[in-house]
Amino acid sequence: MTTQTGATTERASHTEESSQASRDVTKLYQEGLIAGLVGAATVAIWFLIIDSIQGRPLYTPTVLGAALFHRGAAPWLDAVPNFEMVLMFTWVHGLAFIVIGGIVARLLAFAEQQSNVGFGILMLFVFFEFGFIAAAMLLAAPVLQALAWPAILVANLLAATAMGGYFRLRHPNLRVQP
Repeated sequence: MTTQTGATTERASHTEESSQASRDVTKLYQEGLIAGLVGAATVAIWFLIIDSIQGRPLYTPTVLGAALFHRGAAPWLDAVPNFEMVLMFTWVHGLAFIVIGGIVARLLAFAEQQSNVGFGILMLFVFFEFGFIAAAMLLAAPVLQALAWPAILVANLLAATAMGGYFRLRHPNLRVQP
């Protein structure tokens, strides 16, 4: 019969490292989820304000939901609020922002470890924003006739600012170097 000295110490150390890594990943996912919800809520509130000022609350999510889920004719030009379209679009919109928040959270975690990639991440954001606007102008021209594209641009910038503010609070020591 043999005894192994230090076996419990090594296993405990390995378990603690594994537990810490698990907590870090969970924290990262939570950060991405919250940032995504902040961004999605910012856009939703912006368009609720714009639509309410124009006397047609929930018009934008109704139009975007109809464009996304009802292919074919342009049923959104005289759209009245459709709560089913609003809910369906809100789910898709929220999930898209959660995915974006998760990607950004991962990229920021990487940038904290290697500060020289931070500028590249910033440039990726600028490219993504420009690409989104260009794709929307090319592929969704009928929708942009119903919605003003400057309002969409402002909504994206507000969401990016809100998400950036949240991430700044979570990563106060992050430095971006070219």
